[in-house]
Amino acid sequence: MKILICGKGGCGKSTIVALLAKEMARRRNKVLVIDSDESNIGLHNRLGMQKPDDFMNYFGGKKVLFEKTKEMKNKWGLDALPGDYLAGKGNIQLLSMGKIYKFGEGCACPINALSSKFLEILDLGDGEFLIADTDAGIEHFGRGVEKGVDILLVIIDPSQESILLAKKIAELGQQVDRPVYYIFNRIADQETKEFLLNSIDRNKVIAIIPENKEIFMSGLAGSEFNMDVDGIKEIADILESVREARVKATK
Repeated sequence: MKILICGKGGCGKSTIVALLAKEMARRRNKVLVIDSDESNIGLHNRLGMQKPDDFMNYFGGKKVLFEKTKEMKNKWGLDALPGDYLAGKGNIQLLSMGKIYKFGEGCACPINALSSKFLEILDLGDGEFLIADTDAGIEHFGRGVEKGVDILLVIIDPSQESILLAKKIAELGQQVDRPVYYIFNRIADQETKEFLLNSIDRNKVIAIIPENKEIFMSGLAGSEFNMDVDGIKEIADILESVREARVKATK
């Protein structure tokens, strides 16, 4: 099952990706984490890994990515991924699409094109999950990244910008015929929770994650997340149930 995590900048996408990946792996699933955010430089730390080499270099680098992605037609499985571009720990592997390193080197469009094509041709087996961390906002919709995934999870923090963006993503998810669910993050009190529930479609909310000082300090220090967090197990339960239902429907 392919899961895409999206939302506004600073809402906690990478935190949820790391925590969810660890929970899914703890359940003996194989998990591939895709880092498709060209400006995120710390996801590997949250997973307790070394940063892998950029996957775009496997194809010859950013300058030739547009042409190379057009040539990607055959299906890939997790076992076929080039090990030199993977970091791993336990049942989790991390693949980083590419980053922006230098002033004036151009936009991230080729990296997004690679993400879109790779998600489309990756073929997962039973008990295998992909969790993709995206760049902030909705540009990845313009690049068609969502057509290669099964489900969209939108992280909503206590801000009006986050609420508005979640509604827009729900519209775009409908256009690409992908289910969209909401996860509240860093909720400090009941008043905040109720305000958010009254601001969006509450039927799409699958988890409410409270403000957590331990997570905050771990993220501040750039150290690995090793903790149980309220809401994460509930998300994993739902995703496994959705996957099982999809498998039964195809038989």
